[in-house]
Amino acid sequence: MFKDSTLLITGGTGSWGQELTRKLLPFQPKEIRIFSRNEFAQVHMQRTFDHPALRFIIGDVRDQEAVMEACRGVDYVFHLAALKHVPVCELQPDEALKTNVIGTENVIRASIRHEVQKVIDVSTDKAVDPINFYGMTKAFAERLMIRANALSDKTRFVCVRGGNVLGTQGSVVPYFKALLGQKKDIPLTSHEMTRFFLTISEAIDLLLKASVDSVGGEIFVMKMKACQIDHLAEVLMERFSDGSSRLMETGIRPGEKLHEVLVSSYEAGRTYQFGQQYYVILPEDPTELHIQKYAALAKAGFPHYHSNLSILSKDEIAAMLRDGGFYD
Repeated sequence: MFKDSTLLITGGTGSWGQELTRKLLPFQPKEIRIFSRNEFAQVHMQRTFDHPALRFIIGDVRDQEAVMEACRGVDYVFHLAALKHVPVCELQPDEALKTNVIGTENVIRASIRHEVQKVIDVSTDKAVDPINFYGMTKAFAERLMIRANALSDKTRFVCVRGGNVLGTQGSVVPYFKALLGQKKDIPLTSHEMTRFFLTISEAIDLLLKASVDSVGGEIFVMKMKACQIDHLAEVLMERFSDGSSRLMETGIRPGEKLHEVLVSSYEAGRTYQFGQQYYVILPEDPTELHIQKYAALAKAGFPHYHSNLSILSKDEIAAMLRDGGFYD
């Protein structure tokens, strides 16, 4: 599928983008365009990969002309660029709107104009029943992507939803480990809080699965592990603390949920099991293509998919961290 193709990754210098690049290169694409606004990150990634198929483009998804030019001659777009930090988006909602919504619109327009074959958008569990501004912008982005599928006969649009990815920039596991290394206390917003987790490799596998198997208009969701954040912190403390650190409950921050949702009660009725590891959410008005491809699948069979439905034990959390390479 990707052999001799030209690919564009927006936000390509981030953790997702670098892992996606690693997994795409063995397919022997003609070119992978890394589009981002961070010059230093691009130089670092270029030196790290040192591969002739990579082309680095400085640009911002907010800039319609830059996105339009980056999409010229592209076969597949992976749209990863976003502002993701909940407190930042709460404090600067106008900036989150520009990047996460207007930026997504720019990607859609440019992809249709240049007749890109498929656009794969990375969304988040926070887009489901959103209560914070970040989640709201990603919910808008999802709707724009799914709607865009009806705007072109040549360009297909699909979304994937992920949870918290272990070890990505700014995520909780490296943050907690850094605090423990400094013999500092770990801030905990609530002892009841739960979150979905997956490894970066699993996240990219989900992205590639959706890019290959989708017909357009679907949302793909991985069956994810979930745990209580205090249990995660305790497992890390048992492994990395000398006993001088403790949990310090700080209270829930603005825009934060106790539990995340990957599939809402509104979506559950059109959610199907897609193999052993995934669910697929069909659009509200499925086409004949959707019916042909997914009619034989079993319904997911749940009223919703919340992060507090099935919780990992501490031993299972340790195993998850070990598998992800975060327990050494």
